[in-house]
Amino acid sequence: MHQRIIEIMEIIAKKVQNEGSEVWIKIKSCEVFGDEDIVYKKITDILDVWFDSGTTHNHVLRGSNFILQKEDKADLYLEGLDQYRGWFHTSLITSAAISGHAPFNKLLSHCFTVDKNGQKMSKSIGNVVSPQTIISKYGADILRLWVVSKDYESEMTMSEDIIQLIADSYRRLRNTTRFMIANLSGFDQSKHGIDPEKLLALDRWALDISANFQHAIKNSYKDYRFVDIYQQLCNFCTRDLGSFYLDIIKDRQYTTQKNSLYRRSCQTTLYHIIEAMSRWITPICTFTAEEIYESLSVKRYNKSVLLETYYRELNPLPKGLVMGRVFWKIIKAVKSEVNKCLENYRKKNIIKSSLDAKVTLYVSETYYKILSLLKGELRFVLITSSAFLKKSVNKTKTAIFTGLSGLQVLVQKSKYKKCERSWELLPDVGRYNKHPKLCARSIDNLPRGPGEVRLYV
Repeated sequence: MHQRIIEIMEIIAKKVQNEGSEVWIKIKSCEVFGDEDIVYKKITDILDVWFDSGTTHNHVLRGSNFILQKEDKADLYLEGLDQYRGWFHTSLITSAAISGHAPFNKLLSHCFTVDKNGQKMSKSIGNVVSPQTIISKYGADILRLWVVSKDYESEMTMSEDIIQLIADSYRRLRNTTRFMIANLSGFDQSKHGIDPEKLLALDRWALDISANFQHAIKNSYKDYRFVDIYQQLCNFCTRDLGSFYLDIIKDRQYTTQKNSLYRRSCQTTLYHIIEAMSRWITPICTFTAEEIYESLSVKRYNKSVLLETYYRELNPLPKGLVMGRVFWKIIKAVKSEVNKCLENYRKKNIIKSSLDAKVTLYVSETYYKILSLLKGELRFVLITSSAFLKKSVNKTKTAIFTGLSGLQVLVQKSKYKKCERSWELLPDVGRYNKHPKLCARSIDNLPRGPGEVRLYV
């Protein structure tokens, strides 16, 4: 080793700092060694093609960044699986030599994108789908959604047909959020918000499942399980919200009085869910999350959803409630089976909508105890004009057997007139001279009426 090695290294380092790494090509031996240049020969061989990137942990992360100079490691190294013998490898070797440990806390690798035939995308083959093309046609959020919809531990398939399916999923997500925002018209959380313990039972359940979902999605983000987030989000919007909660609350939202506890309870719940959802989708659908955030009528301390943390106002249900998680799980299952029966009658043109029907549920003792808790509000859950319970499974020949043991469903078309406000077919429509086209419930819900009473849904 040269006796002036430190001095020589410093000379070269300063030249690189001032003129860039290309200076090594231009520099002459005499500029470094002086009279000794005849003894030493400058070589231009490449030390290692990965050396520069393999030492970024030192000269980029710590070297010139004063904020991170004290950081020992990067939070995450992210690259394709071919980097185990490239960047990952050289980074590990150089960091172990310099610092005695790996340069990262976590390492995440992914597979590559292939076309619909499983062939690696290549410009020479002409099977590349340009990200810019997708963004121009569908938007950046669709491209992001495609990324998280794929399990990056396997090859990720990309095609126009697949992007179209992702666009359909995005529309469901967007339409769900649009429905909730639309139903917050005239609602101000600071003025109209209802305390958690005063919310109707169905609304408390909706906040509970949202809290559970948030817990699950946080864990998925933490573990980089993005495909789980995509699947959970689709299920949440479709099964928990779309086909159950949002479907049921339409009647209460549109028929009860504007400032009633029951409508405000619903709006309070929608507000909390949409606030939370804007945070959930921020890393995935950034532009959509920002749109949601800006559309809500509330004073903000932050100017962007990107500056927010997870929402903290989702209240889980206390343990021991009669109408707790198990109760609503059973209600969802029953509603799903009844929906199948109603759909069968729609296909046969016996009824046009579920509100044209009256249903009788022939149930076991267990189901009777659970369903009877809803009392007269069972029909609001099933979205039928009337709903009756009978403890007599297998005692009727006309009822439809369902996928639930202990539940049979009899669907009949209601013979009564349709209320123009609630759209229900009820026996009291036409009995009131002042309002011949309304049912008694709708009359009570008129602006000057006493209002109806809702207990659960």
